[in-house]
Amino acid sequence: MSEETVSMEGPVCAPALSHTETVVMGHGAGGRMSHQLIQKTFMSAFDNPALRAGDDAAYLESDLHPNLAISTDSHVVFPLFFPGGDIGRLAVCGTVNDVAMLGATPLYLTAGFILEEGLPMETLQRVVASMKAAAEEAGVQIVAGDTKVVQKGKADGLYITTAGVGLVRADLTLGGKQARPGDAVILSGSIGDHGIAVLGARGELGFQSSIQSDVAPLNHMIDAMLNASGNIHVLRDPTRGGLATTLNEIATQSNVGVFLNEETLLIHPQVASACEMLGFDPLYIANEGKLVAFVANQDADRVLRAMRLTRYGRDAVIIGRVSDEPRGRVLLKTTLGTTRIVDMLAGEMLPRIC
Repeated sequence: MSEETVSMEGPVCAPALSHTETVVMGHGAGGRMSHQLIQKTFMSAFDNPALRAGDDAAYLESDLHPNLAISTDSHVVFPLFFPGGDIGRLAVCGTVNDVAMLGATPLYLTAGFILEEGLPMETLQRVVASMKAAAEEAGVQIVAGDTKVVQKGKADGLYITTAGVGLVRADLTLGGKQARPGDAVILSGSIGDHGIAVLGARGELGFQSSIQSDVAPLNHMIDAMLNASGNIHVLRDPTRGGLATTLNEIATQSNVGVFLNEETLLIHPQVASACEMLGFDPLYIANEGKLVAFVANQDADRVLRAMRLTRYGRDAVIIGRVSDEPRGRVLLKTTLGTTRIVDMLAGEMLPRIC
């Protein structure tokens, strides 16, 4: 793919309205509003080197526990069950994946449950059974937890918070700041499946769809990738805010440009149809079982082969390259031959998606 020089001059879209007095749904969408909330409210209070790295998990070093990775995540998806998954599987896989994206082997999870008065016990048992199955698939143990109950109408049935701990391979440094010019950008499969599956479960598509969520633990695929190459620089799962927001985060963290080729992106026809009908861009739709990898160009094919031999990487493809310029920008070469700036998600697209 050729890398073009693109002018940043000319008309641009007006910035999204600022919301500083109250929390709005866009603050939880994973895009620019979420980043502003984190920077202005949480980073200013909790600032430290591990948090400042800006990754989905923290890499910690100490004399007692070298190479430790830890992450936490809360899950408020609605509805609780959707094609291909449920809140329990989502809770386990989401945290396993965040830990694994630092190159860590996830070992242990904790789980906190906020239960709404009146939740059917059968529903809770189904969710717990799903968490058990997902933990077994990932090879992790749920070793601690907490349960609280709130009044009817205060929790939409069930919320779950999980935290995960894993050990990073020795001498391995992965993170959003490690992308380098010349890297190949690899995507493990199709995009937008999770968001559209959840939206379909809400009955908001207006047509029948067989799309299944891609929610899955990716740690075993990552092991295969790391065994294939020592030149993987960044791993990230494009969840809230989708692929576009994730790539913008990495481009900003590493101060590089990312060039994508639209022709290589895999989008299921039903996802494409739903997005076209609803006015959504698949690049911004949430995924829960995909990753992007920034890999030194000379090892890209080797990593790609290793991914394609795994359950969740069979459709892996190279979707772009990293360049020196334009720094902090993501550009897309469209199927029409034009070049489009792909910005970070400004506000809310699909709420309560994870």
